[in-house]
Amino acid sequence: MQSFIDEFTRNFIVDNRYQYITVGFVNTLIISFFAVLVGIVVGFLVAIIRSGHDRTGHMKIANFICQVYLTVMRGTPTMLQVLITYYVIFASANVSKIFVAVVAFGLNSGAYVAEIVRSGIMSVDEGQFEAGRSLGLNYRQTMQFIIVPQAFKNVLPALGNEFIVLLKETSISGYIGLTDLTHGGDIIRGITFSAFMPLIAVALIYLLLVTGLSWCVNRLERRLRVSER
Repeated sequence: MQSFIDEFTRNFIVDNRYQYITVGFVNTLIISFFAVLVGIVVGFLVAIIRSGHDRTGHMKIANFICQVYLTVMRGTPTMLQVLITYYVIFASANVSKIFVAVVAFGLNSGAYVAEIVRSGIMSVDEGQFEAGRSLGLNYRQTMQFIIVPQAFKNVLPALGNEFIVLLKETSISGYIGLTDLTHGGDIIRGITFSAFMPLIAVALIYLLLVTGLSWCVNRLERRLRVSER
């Protein structure tokens, strides 16, 4: 027990080394939260354009741009996208590393959200479109008030899983010198040469975050099921 206390003190208490974890934890939450928002906005926009083209044949240029975006985002490693965003796209700009991470992870997540949402939209019965038109709604109103809400319920589990993946993917932010949760633990490991305690602490924090997010998604699913009755 005494050895555990000594190890804990050396890794977290001496020189306030716990601050590497707390700073990284806050940065991870900030990056994840805003990257999720970017991913949702971009993903829904791309999904609507793609599904609209599939149904009507319109917006050919916009659909082509979306296809290129999806191909690039899903066909290249996330870490490479983060490095390119920081060292190439924003190389000459004086911007925050957190902003760079939000942009990189948000655009990456948006590509996966787009295909998840598009599959949900295409899974809605064609009769729902006809019902909207019979009520006097145009295409945009039909999508907004009838199709998208149903699609959201259908794809909520997949969206929740994507956001969990995004949270864990932020652990590569250290490659651009940003102190995220994982990098904070690794800094402590580099100082104390003790890998077990700081890395296990980081793993437990990620586990708690993912468990909490999963619980929130499951609760939202149950509430949506109740609203359907």
